[in-house]
Amino acid sequence: MTPRGFKATARTSSEARAVARTQTLIKGVSGIGTVRKTTLPGGLRIVTETLPSVRSATFGIWAHVGSRDETPALNGATHYLEHLLFKGTTRRSALDISSALDAVGGEMNAFTAKEYTCYYARVLDTDLPLAIDVVCDMLTGSLILEDDVNVERGAILEEIAMTEDDPGDCVHDLFAHTMFGDNPLGRPVLGTVDTVNALTADRIRRFYKKHYDPTHLVVAAAGNIDHNKVVRQVRAAFEKAGAFKNAEAAPIAPRDGSRTIRTAGRVELLGRKTEQAHVVLGMPGLARTDDRRWALGVLNTALGGGMSSRLFQEVREKRGLAYSVYSYTSGFADCGLFGVYAGCRPSQVHDVLKICRDELDHVAEHGLSDDEIGRAIGQLRGSTVLGLEDTGALMNRIGKSELCWGEQMSVDDMLARIASVTPDDVRSIAREILGQRPSLSVIGPLKDKQASRLNEAVA
Repeated sequence: MTPRGFKATARTSSEARAVARTQTLIKGVSGIGTVRKTTLPGGLRIVTETLPSVRSATFGIWAHVGSRDETPALNGATHYLEHLLFKGTTRRSALDISSALDAVGGEMNAFTAKEYTCYYARVLDTDLPLAIDVVCDMLTGSLILEDDVNVERGAILEEIAMTEDDPGDCVHDLFAHTMFGDNPLGRPVLGTVDTVNALTADRIRRFYKKHYDPTHLVVAAAGNIDHNKVVRQVRAAFEKAGAFKNAEAAPIAPRDGSRTIRTAGRVELLGRKTEQAHVVLGMPGLARTDDRRWALGVLNTALGGGMSSRLFQEVREKRGLAYSVYSYTSGFADCGLFGVYAGCRPSQVHDVLKICRDELDHVAEHGLSDDEIGRAIGQLRGSTVLGLEDTGALMNRIGKSELCWGEQMSVDDMLARIASVTPDDVRSIAREILGQRPSLSVIGPLKDKQASRLNEAVA
């Protein structure tokens, strides 16, 4: 008996004894914005969002693996593997992979995060079958040859060096370490020079086989597409590669994590001969599944999300102490971070930190005004919609939602959740989050006397 809401599709392989299940998750008007999901025998999930009015399509595959899944010795393996999947398969060389998309004016890339990895291609709608074939081939048929591992090692070491040359980027890795310590969430996604140099082709191959079976993958596509055609093409590509080992396998559930140890009142200083001091002052935030994340999003926007935000006005507009100052949130399966970043002259670092700490303490105690909250809600609603105005962003939304939450939320529902945030909700979350003792990370050329005063910012 077929479950309600699902449509059984025809079996196309003798190996796939179970039936594929298709359901409509979000019903759009006249098909526009309709999100559908099919679960294939073998546990592969395929989600699509249809927009007939555009001429492009973005196709991506999300893997349920990130740097959080690495042991200390494997730190950097997920990102290393991301590079290697572009180096060649049983059917294509590295040049074949890149030239196939270049020949049709397409774009192809990938990114690795702490809890997932994504590979994607953006093409004209007529070239979607090519994008599907190439990306699926990369995910299912990668060779991971020792020569490629050795060559790519140099490129990854250069990427690490490039990141370390950008202290405005590097300070966020330092802050993660400050907050989480020697925990997978506290280690850099890229790994370190030592761990990358120690990784071998054999270890990376084992990592690949463990984390890239269909049950760990979500296929996502958005644009001028037909859901059923995408399903047929993806299914054919995976069956051609023999990727479905067990037709009865179920998709892996969204990550729930384990309670991650977070610290308070820690200070880490990395001395660098830079023109600016780069600082992140922050504290534990919320897990990505916490319903209060909508209120935290409004709080974050009002505090440091734009030119009218408190931190921008106090630090830059009124005093000219920094060019870049903002706040941000990061949500993981079981925990999160709230941080304030600023880049300033080393001589001004203590003034900037005092202003930021004073603002956080003031908002924790007194909250934000109704006008600030109303403006932040409007800004957040507008930026949410504007950020989804291309097929790549839509693919990201539905793919990440399926992998991380196991469900889809329409844009209208998202806007309604933001609009439903009340001033009391924001003040409550401000007391809880901003009332905690912060930690601090700093990169810059601070002298001993300056460095010794950093503890004042977290006292």
